[in-house]
Amino acid sequence: MKLRCERDVLVDVLSTAGRAAAGRGGSLAVLSGVRLETSGPSLVATGTDLDLTISAETSVTGLHDGVAVAPGRLMTDIVRALDPGAVTVEADDEELRITSGRSVFSVRSYPAADFPRFPVATGEAVAIPTQAFSESLRQVVRAASSEDSRPILTGVLMAAEEGGVRLVATDSYRLAVRDLSGVGILAPDQRVLVPSRALQELGRLLPAAGEVTMRLGAHDATFATGAVTLTTRLIEGEFPNYRQLIPPSHPNRLMVGREALLEAVRRVKLLARDQVTPVRIALAPEGIQLSVLTPDWGEASEDVDANYEGAEMTVAFNPAYLIDGLEVVPGEEVVLSTIDALKPAILRSVEGGDFLYLLMPVRVS
Repeated sequence: MKLRCERDVLVDVLSTAGRAAAGRGGSLAVLSGVRLETSGPSLVATGTDLDLTISAETSVTGLHDGVAVAPGRLMTDIVRALDPGAVTVEADDEELRITSGRSVFSVRSYPAADFPRFPVATGEAVAIPTQAFSESLRQVVRAASSEDSRPILTGVLMAAEEGGVRLVATDSYRLAVRDLSGVGILAPDQRVLVPSRALQELGRLLPAAGEVTMRLGAHDATFATGAVTLTTRLIEGEFPNYRQLIPPSHPNRLMVGREALLEAVRRVKLLARDQVTPVRIALAPEGIQLSVLTPDWGEASEDVDANYEGAEMTVAFNPAYLIDGLEVVPGEEVVLSTIDALKPAILRSVEGGDFLYLLMPVRVS
């Protein structure tokens, strides 16, 4: 295999494919590599950890067709460190030779035969509105759990709803729900559980994408956008009944400027020196007061103008989770609806809309 490519283009395809490569390869060292295949003027770089596979394609000057598996992170770092300009990559069965200007690197490669076979996309390709899908991923994926001990909660539920599809994620402390109207990517009553890590990586690709298509197989989902294809295994299991978590009504209603509340939470959070220190919100008709108390550090408080209807009380939330919700709720004003200081609260745009963010309060004395 031999090719020539501009440095920045090569870095882009290597780093994109490398995002799916296993950190250290686990029991298979080859999984830490990126497979490079040239065919004529085309280079396809592929990384996989067996659960997630990302392939990125680009045009190159193909000097000799072939396949090689490069040490992913090392090769990306080498190419990125080169001076701008053309880079030549040549590979045989044992090593890759990377040259640019006066720089020459020789690195050991992995046997190409040891690299796993790629999953083949099945199912009908269905187009998804890129902008709305990108926004929905930004809103929902952050609410999924990162704890591998609870694999079901590390996924994002995609469920067919009348007139579209619904995306749902929860880590049991918060819940994000987003409806995409007019998106018919699932059969009636169909539900699939897509790993949040895969959708997080997809979200990185979408802002620059012109369009995205999705194919559903029996055990995997494939998303194609531009010159990049991402395939992920679906999570097996039953997603929790999230509907029972959403209260049908709330007697207390706070309307407040989204940016004003967000900035105030960020400021008082500076004294929350650990992940469990809550931000307290005192709710009263004349406005709200945010406060954080950390015995070893001190106390912070800030008043925020707001309109509140309901019983006066103090509710407390994990400040990081509250910030996550405020960052993605659309509109200039938001509504925080509560029942009492111990039951789930709902955060959404004052205009309603197709997104809601549920927060579990923190019990405080």
